[in-house]
Amino acid sequence: MYLAHYGLSEPPFSITPDPRFVFLSERHRDALAHLLFGVDQGGGGGFVQLTGEVGTGKTTLCRVVLEQLPENARVALVLNPQLTPVELLETICQELRLQVGDHRGSRKALVDALNAYLLEAYSQGLRVVLIIDEAQNLSADALEQVRLLTNLETPTQKLLQIILIGQPELRTMLARNDLRQLAQRITARYHLTPLDVAETAQYLRHRWRVAGGAHFPFTPEAAQRLHRHAGGVPRLINVIAERTLLAGYAHDASSLHARWVDRAASEALAPKRGRWPRRGIALAVAATAAAVLAAVLWLWPSPVPEASAAAAPAGADAVAQSPADLATAPAGAPAAVTVDAGGLAQRIVDGDGGRSAWQALLAMWQLPADGPSTDPAAGCAAVPQAPHLHCVRGIATLDKLATLGRPALLRVRDGDTESWALLLGLDALDVRLQMHGEVLDVDRVALDHAWTGDYLALWPAPAALELAPGALPVNAFATGASGPVIDWVAAQLQPRYLAASGAPARVDATLREAVRSYQRARGLASDGVIGPETLMAMSSRHDGARLLLALE
Repeated sequence: MYLAHYGLSEPPFSITPDPRFVFLSERHRDALAHLLFGVDQGGGGGFVQLTGEVGTGKTTLCRVVLEQLPENARVALVLNPQLTPVELLETICQELRLQVGDHRGSRKALVDALNAYLLEAYSQGLRVVLIIDEAQNLSADALEQVRLLTNLETPTQKLLQIILIGQPELRTMLARNDLRQLAQRITARYHLTPLDVAETAQYLRHRWRVAGGAHFPFTPEAAQRLHRHAGGVPRLINVIAERTLLAGYAHDASSLHARWVDRAASEALAPKRGRWPRRGIALAVAATAAAVLAAVLWLWPSPVPEASAAAAPAGADAVAQSPADLATAPAGAPAAVTVDAGGLAQRIVDGDGGRSAWQALLAMWQLPADGPSTDPAAGCAAVPQAPHLHCVRGIATLDKLATLGRPALLRVRDGDTESWALLLGLDALDVRLQMHGEVLDVDRVALDHAWTGDYLALWPAPAALELAPGALPVNAFATGASGPVIDWVAAQLQPRYLAASGAPARVDATLREAVRSYQRARGLASDGVIGPETLMAMSSRHDGARLLLALE
């Protein structure tokens, strides 16, 4: 969404461990040297231990090592070490492409097969390395099995080199008395610490250049403030910097100051809040919910003061019950299940093609949720007609959908299999979906890999728009056009983007520029067109139908 604004070819602050973006501070270079030492020393036989706080770049360094392997190295990489000793042996054999069919479940048979492989590799001049990431999750029994693997040796050489990578808890584990035999075999230790202030600025500029950026937008004060909020942890730096770029894009800013970073940090790093209260509760509770909403949606502040109750369009709330009410889980509803990219892909393949997600969206608006009209392939044509209820389908980003403020259907894909998921809510890092009757919490990055960008949303137009059901103009308001719809649009733009005037509103250059300013502030395409998405965003402040952004 913001790439063209900053002149970038790709996102510079993704949290995926892409070796192309690796920034080697002095400490990272030392850590990398320890890992390469573990690969190159061959039959030295000792363990190499790399520890560091969450998000400091351990896994990224591991990826760099894998790209720099010598031709005579063979590596078994274990990413999920929460295994029994036998399962760990099976995983190691599978990583080394050993057939374990007849040996499965037998510790002795697996060790014998591994020993035979290591002897054959040694005779060919190969070095075999075992790398275990997230090693703090190894059980004591699994750690002891790892230690016993170092007993596979010739009279002069150890046959397997082992590298343990983990969080600081790994150091605590290895300090235990019952694991002292393993601790004594660690010949190289390194603890990776966060970046300092100067390195944080260098890190930001490095990733900016790799992403194709020319003009670096962060001021020196902003970089310092970003370091303070993130504590020098690269992953947190990425999260805050990403949100800061979105803020600058939304406000058409080319230079990002410390205040932008402060706001981004307060939004991206804030603890998740509970769901919003239902409409119709006490005024004090409603005011509290509004304050929470303002904190969550600081990137796209409301362009105009809230209208008084007397000024609210008649019948706007009578069109359909608000999805903000309907999407709130009733008592006893199943809790959301956290899934990764693989779990989401599996549900796409095993689901119902999105039919249940469509039915759930229709039910939110009290529309018939059964029959042939709910076929997902039909798009907006499948939505039953209802007075003042409109359907919009287009291409968007998650931040744009947060601006539009409606539950939306997302077209997701795994290979050649497509389905639809209902977007219920999101925050800086996670997204809440409903698929096949199940509520899921998915990492935003994981969803980005599956979502095509195609979305569909429903929204009730205030009666003042006087639009026939489904008859949303894309660019029907030509220069000089006037009428109730144009008057209503002008009222939404006043006084922030358009000066109040006693004369009837008309579509002219001034109104179009005001629409563009509104669209830029809301993260929409700033084309000056009074189209479906712009009208939907403007109407959201009247019917209260917003996404449940504060996830539990």
